[in-house]
Amino acid sequence: MKSSDPQTGFHSRADAVSVVLLLTVCALVIRLPFLGDANADIDEQLYSLIGNAMLDGKLPFVDLWDRKPFGLFLLYALAHAIGGPSPLAYQLFATGFAVLGAVLTRHLALTLVDRTVAMGAAVLYLLLMALYGPHSGQTEIFHVPAMLAMAILVRDPGHPHAIRRALAAMLIGGLALQIKYTVVPQCAFFGLWALWGQYGRDRSLVRLAGLGAVFAALGLLPTALVGLSYLAIGEWDAFWFANFVSFFDRLPSPAGRFSAHWLYQLPLVALAGLGAYAALRMGIPTDRRTYAFYAAWLLASLATVFLPSTVYAYYYAALVPATILLALPFLDRRGPLRLAPMLAAIAICFSLLYYGTRVDATQRSRAGMAQLVATISPLVDDRTRCLWVFDGPTALYRETGSCLPTRFIYPDHLNNALERDALGVRQSDEVRRILSRPPPVIVTADIPFTTQNEQVKALVMRTVARDYERRSHARIHARTISVWVLRDAPAEAD
Repeated sequence: MKSSDPQTGFHSRADAVSVVLLLTVCALVIRLPFLGDANADIDEQLYSLIGNAMLDGKLPFVDLWDRKPFGLFLLYALAHAIGGPSPLAYQLFATGFAVLGAVLTRHLALTLVDRTVAMGAAVLYLLLMALYGPHSGQTEIFHVPAMLAMAILVRDPGHPHAIRRALAAMLIGGLALQIKYTVVPQCAFFGLWALWGQYGRDRSLVRLAGLGAVFAALGLLPTALVGLSYLAIGEWDAFWFANFVSFFDRLPSPAGRFSAHWLYQLPLVALAGLGAYAALRMGIPTDRRTYAFYAAWLLASLATVFLPSTVYAYYYAALVPATILLALPFLDRRGPLRLAPMLAAIAICFSLLYYGTRVDATQRSRAGMAQLVATISPLVDDRTRCLWVFDGPTALYRETGSCLPTRFIYPDHLNNALERDALGVRQSDEVRRILSRPPPVIVTADIPFTTQNEQVKALVMRTVARDYERRSHARIHARTISVWVLRDAPAEAD
C-alpha cells in the first residue's frame, strides 16, 4: 500500500479531498442543530454584532466595548462580509475552522498511529469540540487550530528547517493571541520547546537568547500592529484599557477557578488517563519524544484554561487536541481490543451531545426568538428608538433592526457584579444614562447567568415596574425572557 506523504499525511490530492470532504460532512452533521440559530450560544452574539458593526465603520473598544482582541472581531467581520449579516455566516465560517482543526489533529495523530485511527481521532476532535462549547462560534473553535498548527511546526526539533518552521509557528501564535490572549501559555511552551531543540544541537546560549527574542517579537507583532493602528487614530487609551487593564480589574468568581466543572471534565480526564495508562503499561507509542511533547502540551493547555480568574465550561475546549493525542495509545488498534476503544469513544462522545435534545432545544429557541422579535420589531428603529437588552439574547438587536443605546451592548457587562470596576465607567451610571431617555422596549430574564449587581438590577426592576408593561415573554434555554414596553408607547415606530 502506498504510504502517506509525511509532510501532508495524504497519499495524493484525491486522498486529501476525500478526507476533507468526509470530515466536512461529519462537522456539518454534528453542528447541524445550531446552524442558523441566532441564540445558539451567548458570547458569539456579541462578536457577531461587533463584526457586523465593523462593516459599517464602527471600531471595537471605541464604539462597541469588549475585552476580546481585535482579531476575533475581524474574523467575524470577515465571515459577515462573505456570508451576510445572519448567524449562519459565522457558524459556517466556524465550521470551516472545525474541519481545519480536525485535519490538523489527524496530521499529528499520524505520528503515533495509522490512518484509520488518525481519522477516528479527527472525528473525535469534531465531537469533543462540539461537546465542550464551540458548537456554533465560540472563540476556541478559531484559536485551537492555530495551536495545532504551531504543534505541527515545532514538534520535531531535528527537522532540517526547524528554525524557519519555529519562526512561522511564533507568527501563527501571535495571530492566535489576537483571537484570545489566554493562549499565551501554549505559545510560550511551543517557543521553549523549539529553543530546547536548538540547545540540543549545541547552539550557544547567546544565540538562543537572540532566537528567543525574535520568537517573542514575532509573537507580539500582530498585537503591536493593532495597538499602533489605534494609536494612529488617537484611540490608544481605549485599546490599552480594554485589552490589558480591564482583564485585571474584573473581579474573580466567588466559585473560584477549580470548583464547578468536575463532572464536565470527566470525558477529557478519562481519555487522557486511559491513554497515559496504555502508554506506560503497554508501551504502545513508538515515538516517545513526540508523546512526551503531547503530554507537555496538555499541561500548557491547562494553563490556558485556568489563566483567567473566572473559568467557564467552554474554556475546556482548549484541552481537546492534546487530550486526544495523549489518548492515542489507548485508542490505537494495535492494542488488545483493536478498534473497539476508538469506536466506543466516538459513540460515547456522540451520545453525550444529546443530539435529539439539542435539536428540540434549538427549535424551541428559534420559536421563542421569533416571538420576541415579532413583538419588539414594530416598536424600535435603527435611528433613535433603541431596544435595550438588560438581560437576554444580544442577537435581538440585529434580529429586530434596532439601534444600540450604549457602547456596552453586551448585557453581562452592565448586569454582572464581577464587571463592576472593569468597564472604565460605573455600571450604575451607564444604566441611569440609558434609562434617562427611556428605551421603548427593555428585555429582562428571570434567571441570571452570572452574579448580579443588585443595585443595578433593583434600579432596572423598579423602572420597568413603574413605567413599563410586560407585552410578551418566551421560554428560551430554561430562562423566561420578558419584553417590557414603555407605557403609552406607539404600536409601531414611525
